Amino acid sequence: MEQGFYKNRMRSIAALFVFVSVVFGIKLFWLQVVNGHFYEREADRQYITPKSQIFDRGTIYFTKKSGEHVSAATLKSGFKIAVNPKTVSNPELIYQKISPIIGITYDEFMTHARKQNDTYEEIADGLSELQAKQLSDLKIKDLQIYRQAIRMYPAESLAAHVVGFVGYKGDDFTGQYGLERFYNKTLSRTQAGLYVNFFAEVFSKIRSTVSDVPNTDGDIVTTIEPSVQKTLESEIESIQTTWGSDRVGAIIMDSQTGAIYALGVTPAYNPNNYQDVSNIAVFKNTLIENVMEVGSIMKPIVIASALESGVITPETTYYDYGSVQVKNRTIKNFDGRGRGKVTMQTVLDQSLNTGMVFAMQRMKKSEFREFFKSFGLGSKTGIDLPGEVNGLTSNIETNGDVEFANIAFGQGVAISPISMMRALNTLGNGGVLVQPHIVTDIEYSDGQLEKKQYKSIEGVISPETSDTISKMLVHVFDSYGDGKYKFDRYTIAGKTGTAQIANPTGGYYKDRNLHSFFGYFPAYNPRFIVYLYNEYPKNGAKYASQTLIEPFTHIAKFLINYYNIPPDR
Repeated sequence: MEQGFYKNRMRSIAALFVFVSVVFGIKLFWLQVVNGHFYEREADRQYITPKSQIFDRGTIYFTKKSGEHVSAATLKSGFKIAVNPKTVSNPELIYQKISPIIGITYDEFMTHARKQNDTYEEIADGLSELQAKQLSDLKIKDLQIYRQAIRMYPAESLAAHVVGFVGYKGDDFTGQYGLERFYNKTLSRTQAGLYVNFFAEVFSKIRSTVSDVPNTDGDIVTTIEPSVQKTLESEIESIQTTWGSDRVGAIIMDSQTGAIYALGVTPAYNPNNYQDVSNIAVFKNTLIENVMEVGSIMKPIVIASALESGVITPETTYYDYGSVQVKNRTIKNFDGRGRGKVTMQTVLDQSLNTGMVFAMQRMKKSEFREFFKSFGLGSKTGIDLPGEVNGLTSNIETNGDVEFANIAFGQGVAISPISMMRALNTLGNGGVLVQPHIVTDIEYSDGQLEKKQYKSIEGVISPETSDTISKMLVHVFDSYGDGKYKFDRYTIAGKTGTAQIANPTGGYYKDRNLHSFFGYFPAYNPRFIVYLYNEYPKNGAKYASQTLIEPFTHIAKFLINYYNIPPDR
């Protein structure tokens, strides 16, 4: 009896020992592995920084073609200095000693040093190790020196409109623009749990200790391919320089999955020096946050809708007089000329507005409206970037003859570039409306990995209609410049668009145009779609065919070679 009692007691003690060992092991792993980087930085501080001043943040990665991850936003080590205004006895003397090292103005220093109600005032941050040593050697007892983590963008301006930056919003140091803002909750770090008494945590919060509570802190892995991004940015910068454009933007997307390999707007900025930007409009990602009347790149959408509804074929003909009367509105071709009896293929080849009105009018208005909506035009794509806007598409809700005629050739509705590209992408990929996206994985700080899932909608148009409209668009692209841009070994489906820019006071500017272009390839099983827009080009630029086709061909050739895409001709 007594022997059994001792055995049970020994078993209980052993079980308790195992339990405590497991808990200590988990905690040791948490301290050394999961949060090791934090404690390394803390151990290197000369003094303990107030908890509210601790900064940590997850990493944003680009993904190379090889699958290798490279940092787009990370942390680097630096130093900051602070004073306690309540104990500073001679601020003038301190200023005389430190100003040659950090370059601070007298007024700026005194603003901090004379805040008598504060016990902690930062004087400067982002200092180098040399500056920190020089300040330390001064042996100023009222000056506190801390090692700090600084947000750094190794790629500098590359993909700045995708990445964004971290900056002050009021008193909060938080993500601004781009992924830094959209995934701010994920990228932010909270170290409050690291200061909880260990034994209190073990015995009162066991469930938290063993990670039963979901973690939200992590690093994010993107689809942005650095070499592809560099190529795209080089081309749009060249477009802006050549044509003196207000803005140029472009996107490269995987046609089958919606993964965005590159996205850029120019003028751009360096997020390491975002405070040097004088015009905050530069931060805006106009591909996501702006809407535009896109002009003739709307025409393939309308033709595809008419093909799907069965009211036309590529060989359907009509008589082009150069203009068409719709109620009280006369709609003309871009050059005002009539072509006589022409096919729907010629309508796309020569971008005839009259032919678009003809094709649209063959459909019922309710049918055309449903097609328009099924392409996602006017609605958000759900891309994981902030500030996405809906389109201005109220005209499609009317039954106005003039409104519908305008929509048929790309005026009277305003669509964001990302939404327009998604719609155009369905023409080549068999009628699938994909969800454009930037992030593939979230690597949580507790070791968990989340694979992001994105939705797609099938059946916008049939595979047969997709094949037909792609053939028509290959013919369009091959005919540009009398065959100058044709790829001998690859089928390219593409179309230009030139639209007048709306005047905020009403009507349209007579001398300002928006140029657009899209192309996908190989045309009948596309790997990529490329979308470009060129806002208010000058220097004699009249049509998109002048400003955007050649840059597109440069991008297409790069992608074909870089990804070893096999020829289909």
